[in-house]
Amino acid sequence: MGIISNFPMSRIEGHASIKLITENGKFKDVKVEVEEGPRLFERMVINKHYNEVTRITPRICAICSVSHRLACIKAVEKALKVKVTEKTKLLRYLLHYGEMLESHYLHIYYLALPDYLGFPSVVPMVEKFREEVMRAVNLHKFGNRIMEIVSLRRIHGDNPIVGGFGKYPSKEELLEIKETAEKLLDDAIKTVELFGSLSYFDEATSEEENIWMCTYDPEGYIFEGDIIKISIGEEKRVEEYRSLTNERVVSHSTAKRCSYKGRSFGVGSSARVINNLNQLSPKAKEFAEKYGINKYKRNPLYMNLTQAIECLHCIENIPGLIDKILDLPSEEERVVEPEVSSGHGISAVEAPRGTLYYEYKIENNFVVEANLVIPTTQNLDNMEYYCKLTAQRMLPKKKEEEVIKYLEMIVRAYDPCISCSVHLVKL
Repeated sequence: MGIISNFPMSRIEGHASIKLITENGKFKDVKVEVEEGPRLFERMVINKHYNEVTRITPRICAICSVSHRLACIKAVEKALKVKVTEKTKLLRYLLHYGEMLESHYLHIYYLALPDYLGFPSVVPMVEKFREEVMRAVNLHKFGNRIMEIVSLRRIHGDNPIVGGFGKYPSKEELLEIKETAEKLLDDAIKTVELFGSLSYFDEATSEEENIWMCTYDPEGYIFEGDIIKISIGEEKRVEEYRSLTNERVVSHSTAKRCSYKGRSFGVGSSARVINNLNQLSPKAKEFAEKYGINKYKRNPLYMNLTQAIECLHCIENIPGLIDKILDLPSEEERVVEPEVSSGHGISAVEAPRGTLYYEYKIENNFVVEANLVIPTTQNLDNMEYYCKLTAQRMLPKKKEEEVIKYLEMIVRAYDPCISCSVHLVKL
């Protein structure tokens, strides 16, 4: 029996590896292993005031701290019956756009693209692909700038609070964001065209359509919602999230695993583009249909492309969103106080990597129960399924060392956030 492991896997967040197991050169098994220690954030927040909790949980991850903060705030607001102003709601959408741009462009250009162009990292790409690298820098920088303005920091900004914002951006700052979005629209289009032109190998294409799951809101493609849309034609309320995720422990991972109806499923950009296609901005929808929606359903590698499509959606929508925010009166810039001090709230927010669930039970303003389900936790079974499928098809035609490189590309396509996913002690 032969075992090849690529620990630690490069160009992902956190520590994980792929273990390819063969027997006489033939496929036997693949395991996606997570070796990180527990984070224990669900325990950290117990007996903490809800305002303190909103500062603790975003520290789960620097890359998607906005999503964690917004999910946390929304769960608290549901529990304590807080209905924010329209301006707060729209500014949160804008902040969320900033995180999507920062995270997606970092992933597709710096982490994924080198595999497709034959480079070990983005740095040596500069000489031959300088235009693409500089485009990546400018787009990624724009996402950071939005978070800097709206959240007051690029990472772990404390400006979004329960009921509103500590400080609202100035007109000049919002117009800066609008003007930059208009200038970068062409770069966003070129990025979609670049990732639409890449070759995503067929061995990772399943015969049966994958299950894809994400939030849905009738207001539009806004990265949150109280309805969970499933690609097999089902819709569930967010309160049913435990029956959708079905978290369990496996022996080869310190992160839990999820399944739905006995099958693995995927969350993230492909889930959102597939399920909410008609809510995309005009250009983003045009490109999504151009490159083949059915391909996204069966091959996770296309998440590199669907992330680029989502970024185009964000940049195309930002100018109109800014106009709506500026049209609202200054009276909308207020913090709404809770109506009650105890309650139970469940939220679902789309982090870059997929649906993020937060559940809090609050008594006298202090959290007494908490549960979080992380996107990467939901994707791990799906990663493993497509890695197994690909390895079976590639072996023994290719050497094991070559096969594992293709499996890395599959795992990277999910843009895993390993540190977010680990919430238990390995016993």
